[in-house]
Formats: sequence, C-alpha cells, structure tokens
Amino acid sequence: MRLTIIGSLNGNLSTATKIAMGTGAKVTHASTIETALNELRNGQGADLIMIEDSFNIRELVDRLEAEHIHISVVACGSGEDTRAAVEAIQAGAKEYIPLPPDAELIAAILTAVSKDQKAMIYRDPIMAKVIAMADQVAGSDASILITGESGTGKEVMARYVHENSARKSKIFISVNCAAIPENLLESELFGHEKGAFTGAMHRRIGKFEEANGGTLLLDEISEMDVRLQAKLLRALQERIIDRVGGNKPVPVDIRIIATSNRNLAEAVKDGSFREDLLYRLNVVNLTIPPLKDRKEDIIALAGHFVEKYTAANGFESKTFTQDATESLLQNQWQGNVRELENTIHRAVLLSNGPTISAEFIRPPEALTNLSQEPAAAVAATAEALQQNLVGMTVAEVERDLILNTLDHCIGNRTHAANILGISIRTLRNKLKQYGDEGVDIPQPNETRVAT
Repeated sequence: MRLTIIGSLNGNLSTATKIAMGTGAKVTHASTIETALNELRNGQGADLIMIEDSFNIRELVDRLEAEHIHISVVACGSGEDTRAAVEAIQAGAKEYIPLPPDAELIAAILTAVSKDQKAMIYRDPIMAKVIAMADQVAGSDASILITGESGTGKEVMARYVHENSARKSKIFISVNCAAIPENLLESELFGHEKGAFTGAMHRRIGKFEEANGGTLLLDEISEMDVRLQAKLLRALQERIIDRVGGNKPVPVDIRIIATSNRNLAEAVKDGSFREDLLYRLNVVNLTIPPLKDRKEDIIALAGHFVEKYTAANGFESKTFTQDATESLLQNQWQGNVRELENTIHRAVLLSNGPTISAEFIRPPEALTNLSQEPAAAVAATAEALQQNLVGMTVAEVERDLILNTLDHCIGNRTHAANILGISIRTLRNKLKQYGDEGVDIPQPNETRVAT
C-alpha cells in the first residue's frame, strides 16, 4: 500500500505517518497539491491520498481526473467540524478522517482499499478451474491475455495474478485503454518530455516506467488505436520505450497483462488489431466465464457486497430472504459481477430492516410495475414508449436511450456500452457531445433521478 499525505494534517502528520507505516504502508509527504502532482507525474505512484481539509480538495480531484490519475482521496480535519466533512465528501473525497487521527480508523481505511483491490471471491467449480490455471502461470513472467464479457472481473483476476507472482512486492499499474482519449493514450503509456506537444507543461513519466519492476495491466486493449499498437509491440519485444518528444530510449522491466471483452481474432481479421501483437500478448489466455454460468459465485459475491455496503453506510448486517436468493439465481446478469454489485448496493440502500427481499433485487424499472400482470405491464410499457417517441428526432431517441441506459447502470460507462452494443469510446464521445449541449450526464455511481 502506497500512501501520499498532502499537508501537515493540522500538526498531526508524524502521528498519522507512524500509524500508516505500522500497517505496512509506504508513506510519502507533499506540502502542496502541485508537489504531489509532480511526484505522481514522475512515477511516484500512490494507492491512496490523504489531504488536509484546508486544501482545495475539489481542485485535487479534478486535476487527478484531468490527467487520468486514478487514486482515491481521503480528507482529514477537525473532528468537530461536521460542515468541513460534508464539503470534503461533496468535493470528491471518498472518506473523511477526523483529527487527531485514530489508529484503528486509519488502519481500517488502508485495509479496505487494499482488500478492495485484491479481492478474488469465488465458489463455483467452473471458476475454480480458471483460478487453478492462474496459479500455475502466475510465477512466470509470461504475458497473459484475460478475456471475458464486460464486468466479469478481468482486472480483479489481473491483480490476483500479480499478487501471486514474484513481482508481488512491486507495483501494479492499471491503464484503461478505452477510457483515455486516443490522442492522450501514447503519453499516458510512454510519458512525454516538457514541450513535446501543446499543453505539455511538465515532463511526465508514463505508466511503463512507473510500473518498472512490477506489472502493467492494459485494460480493454482492443480499444487501442492500431498505430499505437506498433509502438506497444516494440516495447513488449525489446523492453524499451521512447517518451513522446524524447530522443533517449528508456529500458523497462515489467510483466504485461492485457484484457479484452472483444474477440481479438475477429479484430485481427477486420484490421483493427495487429496479429503479431495478439501473439505477443496471448502467451497464456485466461477466459473468465459469464456470471450466469457461475451460480455458486452469484451467492458468494452477493454476500460479499452486502457486507461491503452495509459497513460502508454504517448499517447493521443484512441477509437475503428466500425469494431474494431465488431472484439472484434466476437473473441472467448481462452486466456480470459489475451489475450484481450495483444491484446489491442499491438493495442495501433501499431495503429496511435486517433482510433484503426480492423486490429490491429486481431492476429499477421493474419496481414501477410490481402491481401489474406481466402481459399488462409489457403492453403498457410498449404503448407508453410508442407515445413518447412520436415527434422526436432519431438523434433525440438515441440520446434518451443512451442516458436512460446509463441511469440503469448507475453511471457505469462500460456496462452501459455493453448493453447498448457500442464501444466505450463511442459512448464517451456521445456523452461529451451531450454535456457540451448542456445535458445533465450521470456520473459513475450516480443517476439523474433516484432509482
């Protein structure tokens, strides 16, 4: 666990540092947000940032997002200032730690972040076979391609492989190739020199260098532009990279794991993916089955998510009723583990008392039709849909379909793109267009309306 602390924590910096180091965390300090960002740009990675609430937390969160640096932020401040705690959460902080720091609270947060990154929960025999193969190849340095439908847990599997490899004491870096604009991905991976392009105000170390000695995950690699694939192939073959705007090759020692929810053999045929790169990545293939084929995992994962979200919201423990368990098993879970997690999160928030019944497992749109017979509900929905479409342009229908699907997925872009049958890049471009037009866009873990 790598922790970066920004500020003096109201004079409690030494105490917080000792507590964190006592849990095994590697701690670095930064006096300002700019100093912290410079260290992150130069390859000083972090899994968590603790920042004093006197700093501009919104600025930090926005700048991390703008530079595609994915790190959770925790704010720290006076335990008596409840207003500051609310403002910090609204600004984007995941948690608020009152000062002076409590050893158990800091240890719990660090443990939760670490556990959430590494959790591999399974019970079904079909998944056990995949885990057995992962265990067999984890100790090597061979490149691994992890395939499976969106939401099946490919990144979790990648972290599992890393944690069981000889590189487990080194860094694990994940890059979502679909989430980063095409013109920025090269710089994100290989870094750039100051002045290499418009807006390159600082030298930045790329993810290949940051992951040196450890493991680099290239998530959704099928979305990478074919021109950049050639540079990636050279890096894999020679373990040498070139920063954008640089003239000195940089050697790197990393293990590569890639994921894809597309058939890369088909992508090779249609010319969108290089065949030689596929061979280089696909030394070992781990295919994760869809959740609907792993019935025993559904129950195990659902129980895990109940524990996670009851604890996160300060609720008493909850259990499933018999009809809820049956509903979980009957659902096809097209969004796989990601959809299951969203469903359980919503169920924990909406259910009252110590049990979760089937009505809270059903999709949000089904909750509005509970009192109708199935045939009547279908007819009513079809009639309402037909009436709503009259007078709308094709572009307006497309916009409403995209935004309603995003609401259904609680803002999850990858899940929504999978349901819509479009690439994540296409979805992101559409959402940017709608945002520029002044349309309210659901953010991750949010909807435009209450569900």
